Amino acid sequence: MQITRHFADIGPRRVHYRRCGAGPVLLMVHQSPRSSAEYEALMHNWGTQFTCIAPDTPGFGQSDPLSGDDPSIEDFADAIVALIDALGIGPVAAYGFHSGGIILVTALKRHPEKFRALAIGGYAIWTPQEVALFGEHYLPPFLPSSYGEHLTWLWNRMLEQSWFFPWFDVRPETWLSGAHADVARVDAAVREMLNSGAAYRAGYGAVLRAPRDIPPVDAVTPPVLITAYDGDPLQAHIDRLGAMPKGWAAAKVACPAEHHAASLAFLKQHASGDAPPARGAEDEGFVAITTDHFAGLIHWRGRKGGAVILHPPGSAADLTDPGDSAAIDLPGHGLSDAWPSEPPESWPAWQQVIDAAAEALGATSVILPAVPPGNPELLFPDLTPDRFGSYLTRAWAIVRARHFFDPWYEANAAHARHFDLTEINADMLAREHRALIRATAARPYLIALRSREGES
Repeated sequence: MQITRHFADIGPRRVHYRRCGAGPVLLMVHQSPRSSAEYEALMHNWGTQFTCIAPDTPGFGQSDPLSGDDPSIEDFADAIVALIDALGIGPVAAYGFHSGGIILVTALKRHPEKFRALAIGGYAIWTPQEVALFGEHYLPPFLPSSYGEHLTWLWNRMLEQSWFFPWFDVRPETWLSGAHADVARVDAAVREMLNSGAAYRAGYGAVLRAPRDIPPVDAVTPPVLITAYDGDPLQAHIDRLGAMPKGWAAAKVACPAEHHAASLAFLKQHASGDAPPARGAEDEGFVAITTDHFAGLIHWRGRKGGAVILHPPGSAADLTDPGDSAAIDLPGHGLSDAWPSEPPESWPAWQQVIDAAAEALGATSVILPAVPPGNPELLFPDLTPDRFGSYLTRAWAIVRARHFFDPWYEANAAHARHFDLTEINADMLAREHRALIRATAARPYLIALRSREGES
């Protein structure tokens, strides 16, 4: 069950979404501050029943934020409806978890004709005291700092979010039963926050400030199912929902699997119709590539029909100005899929991917990057996520040092390089940092490039 990825333009704003499966459309709206990536496993499962379409909500994942300094929950709800219209998929059945559910319920109240049914995982009904507490502490500013101090805060904030709720209220009374130190889960959440940056406050803040009024009992709306499982801090909020309209139901369930099963059964009762073909932007997207060593999606941006520009090892297409060409992310870089196994160090395997991508984009030529000097093992050390998040600060130190020295690890006057102060502003370093921690194949790509030079 293959997941494809697309960009769609809604006015001046670009939206990224994932799509998987066949059959009636199921719109899936993620929680904050995550992205549609959190639904990949569920899409593989539910794609046997539906055409699953999961957008990144504004300001999260790869979607542009909404305009304005303080968008409301109504703005986020209307953005979801605008996407439904742009993709031609309404009326739809939809699924949302936590803040994704808040957005969907708001959208349903404002535009009931756009929906067939909603299944919601956990619906928050905050007390005035909780709203005041969250508003003061839950969403501190998040901006990159010159020396990477923000990364230490971020790692520990996302780690301890599973230990206490709310995350900043560190008391024995706020312990969560599902506390963990799962490095992969924390790393995924950290990367989502790095993608959102300061925009996370707008999306998250709109959800926290949103009114929690369930439609009155006599309201006529599409049906809604709300469930929450043991260990979910919002399970207790099931008791706060009060009377609901006809067709609405709420229940506590034992585990995530039971929540998913109940949601799936409910949605199957109400979804209908066939999904239209996927729609995408003209100047950015993903192409599916299959070679002897790679099968997956390659991200591109720019213009089809010109040259294909390759980024240097450890970089990405979004750091490249494509001009009249198309810049691509090679496997294990940027937004493209990783190599399915150990990345190859021989050039022919990389050349196959490049040739296939160039053919898919109608390219007339390929522009190779400059090959950086230095020891590959030192240029690109192991940045595997670790229990304490030290890989984040190591990567930041690397992207900062390589503006001062060439190669970056030779920190002495003999290897000093000229630099411009604009190169080391924190926002620019943050973009380079994201590219480096995404680059799981930087070292093999460098070695392969050098082997190509040796052959030519």
